[in-house]
Amino acid sequence: MEKQLIPVTSTQTEDYNFVVGQQFPDVKTFRKTIKEAAIAQHFELKIIKSDLIRYFAKCAKEGCPWRIRAVKIPDAPTFTIRSIEGTHTCGKDAQLGHHQASVDWIVNLIEERLRDNVNYKPKDILQDIQKQYGITIPYKQAWRAKERGLAAIYGSSEEGYGLLPVYCEQIKQSNPGSIAQVFTTGSDHRFQRLFVSFNASIHGFLNGCLPIISVGGIELKSKYLGTLLSVTSFDADGGLFPVAFAIVDVETDESWMWFVSEFHKLLEMSTERIPQLTILTDGRKGILDAVRRKFPNAHHGICVRHLAESIGKEFKNSRLTHLLWKAAYCITTIGFRERMAEIEEVCVDAARWIEQVPPSQWAVVYFEGSRFGHLSSNCDEFNRWILDAWELPIIQVIERIHSKLMAEFDERREKSMTWTTVLAPSAEKLFSDSAHSAGVYQVLRSDDVEFEVLSADHSDIVNIGTRSCSCRNWQLHGIPCSHAIAALLSCRKNVYEYTEKHFTVAMYRETYSHMLHPTPDKSEWSKLNEGVTDDENRIVRPPKSRRPPGRPEKKRNCMEESNREKHTVHCSRCNQTGHYKRTCKAEIVQRIGL
Repeated sequence: MEKQLIPVTSTQTEDYNFVVGQQFPDVKTFRKTIKEAAIAQHFELKIIKSDLIRYFAKCAKEGCPWRIRAVKIPDAPTFTIRSIEGTHTCGKDAQLGHHQASVDWIVNLIEERLRDNVNYKPKDILQDIQKQYGITIPYKQAWRAKERGLAAIYGSSEEGYGLLPVYCEQIKQSNPGSIAQVFTTGSDHRFQRLFVSFNASIHGFLNGCLPIISVGGIELKSKYLGTLLSVTSFDADGGLFPVAFAIVDVETDESWMWFVSEFHKLLEMSTERIPQLTILTDGRKGILDAVRRKFPNAHHGICVRHLAESIGKEFKNSRLTHLLWKAAYCITTIGFRERMAEIEEVCVDAARWIEQVPPSQWAVVYFEGSRFGHLSSNCDEFNRWILDAWELPIIQVIERIHSKLMAEFDERREKSMTWTTVLAPSAEKLFSDSAHSAGVYQVLRSDDVEFEVLSADHSDIVNIGTRSCSCRNWQLHGIPCSHAIAALLSCRKNVYEYTEKHFTVAMYRETYSHMLHPTPDKSEWSKLNEGVTDDENRIVRPPKSRRPPGRPEKKRNCMEESNREKHTVHCSRCNQTGHYKRTCKAEIVQRIGL
């Protein structure tokens, strides 16, 4: 089979149009340039002589007369082309690969791109090289080049684990009061777990955030894999607030129990009284067991977004997802039962599936704790912080979180200084909308604390003593609803005093009041850790389990496929199985009624 000829573009030809006397800064530059020329113009080089003072090569194609010779100029590093003989008669055909397109060459080619985009995929490397040079390289070669390029830029995964004890010490020195601990297993100190919580995050959570936390995790994609576990909360404006995170070698029920235990110990050390918490998770058994054991008095809720996505994937019906959200937001038991009945009408199996999850964990009307309008966990938002670093060594993952936290703290602190309202913007908007509606209500006062608020079509009972309204919006969000505002204004009360304090601008500013400081450059670590003992500074080795090299194979569950019941087609024309009406060939006797 003849090789397909690919014409060389004029741009490629002009870029590598060598002439006698042409000079290069050094031998390394010349070698790189001649290799680029061979790849771009689709001919193979056969190097006859190459050292620090001379270079002689020819076209590897038999019968092609092209030759090039270059030498070093005396008393200077400069390399110059001494002679070029012949012209190419080889046809410059494109090949599936190229001998000069080595892994090292690809690394040099993609290094800048990798610095800008860690998730530069091997398939994109293949496409870019094909587009720029017209050659096709193996996927494994592109994958190896990416791995080597990342190691050259960020260091190896092994080095990252080895530096963890020193790096944890740097975190504690630069941010006093922070927790940064690495745990190993075995006599050879294999990495097992890492727990980090910055002092600024601890203070912000205990002194400003809503008493809600989300617990979740995401798998990392680095050489030794691992899982990032996190505890996050919500600030007064509804923003993501990371409190603590960990990296474990393998995600298991035991690792979740350890993580939740470490977080519980952190709270015990940081405050005299652990607040009454609402804890949101995705409902996994390992997380549930850990939360119930370590926080028995907390209110546990399941992330409704996760629940809705799960029912959508299980039954492939977007309407079920919509109805589940409506059921979750219902504020009356009658409305909830109506939504559940609608789900059953759409799919009986889906209704049975959702009945396995207690409504007290996801439906607003049955939930006993305070979710302040947050039905879903925000762990996924935190996980997106490290999507551009989840293939990097472990220290780079931590540094990415650290740098993101510093940027967010600084930005939010400065932004809050411009606010002139009592409540944070999102809470102020909800409050303003309710106040606007309150102007048309009629208020009847029963006693000092209880009121009946009349609107055009119904009435609601407000109790300002218990901060409750029969519409339940005041209890659910912590901000007075329109009925409550009408009642409070009727008795000339300060409405803001009846708003949950966590939504105030003062609490928001307190959340971000403590500074997060950067860690010193790696070159300074040895100087700053001269007093650290050998035991504290021991080398941590990577876990024994690691990601297999190359592209992961697509997994197919053959047993599951073989045991799956096949769908039997049925013909509505002849009542037989095995075909449809459209392909039916049976003769039908037509009856004529007399």
